[in-house]
Amino acid sequence: MLKLFDLCFNSDNRQIIDNLTYTFEQGKFYAITGPNGSGKTTLSKLIMGINPATSGSIIFNGTDITNFSVTERAKAGIAYAFQHPARFKGMTLRDLLKIATGTDSGTELRAILEKIGICSFEFLDKPVDSKLSGGEIKKIEMATTIALNPKLAIYDEPDTGIDLWTIDPMVRLLKREQAEQGTTTIVISHNRTFLEAADTVILIQSGRIAYDGDINGALPLLGDLSICDQNCKVHENDRCFR
Repeated sequence: MLKLFDLCFNSDNRQIIDNLTYTFEQGKFYAITGPNGSGKTTLSKLIMGINPATSGSIIFNGTDITNFSVTERAKAGIAYAFQHPARFKGMTLRDLLKIATGTDSGTELRAILEKIGICSFEFLDKPVDSKLSGGEIKKIEMATTIALNPKLAIYDEPDTGIDLWTIDPMVRLLKREQAEQGTTTIVISHNRTFLEAADTVILIQSGRIAYDGDINGALPLLGDLSICDQNCKVHENDRCFR
């Protein structure tokens, strides 16, 4: 589905991604974790084409997309949700969903809102600006990503800026899209809830894959990394691995 061959990325004379080779299988849920600065987000941006690879190749559904632009990759079926979503002065959620879906059908737009847990149809006409809360802007970006019905969806730290009680519904939504649409899902996260939901956990250290497998095999390695409680430890597993 997605194959990375000897992928490298250098910046400011520093090798951030170091000859990384990996195959992401169709319809699986992957969680990528690791220490801050290990190359997690850089890898996701290489896949989306936001950063150009220094060397190596990226094959998506049998096509070499290494030199594809972001737009060409999006047309091929790759979607990317940023850690800090963009805000668009003068645009509403309705406008964004029209662009993503190609329709202004109230029924279809309402169905997307229901998927992400928004009951009020009036939310469609909210401006996507600085007045939105962190949780609201995350929901909006998730709605537009899902509306694209991508073959591959990449979410960069989707739990950033949201409360603990939003994480479980978010995970359930991504797992449902994976099951119903066959979406290959890659989540960059330190949060244990995402790691436990993943079919495969990938641990990146110094631009290389140090581990890939289930959460049980990852935990001893993650235990050697620092653990950030973010002053939000309400339950035993409310921890994130940094």
